[in-house]
Amino acid sequence: MKELGLGLLIIGLISLVLPLINPNVHYVFLKWIDNWGPTMAWVIRGGITLLGLALWLGYKNRD
Repeated sequence: MKELGLGLLIIGLISLVLPLINPNVHYVFLKWIDNWGPTMAWVIRGGITLLGLALWLGYKNRD
């Protein structure tokens, strides 16, 4: 679960940063998020990031 959380966290952070760096480029793996509009896209990106952070922190010390 720790690895899944870290993966989601990294994907979430990348999805948060990429639209800010170059908003005119539509990346294939982020295109589906924009189908629901800009506000919902940011909610999904933030949710993925927070879920990844919660999983990573929750299982960080369980080794």
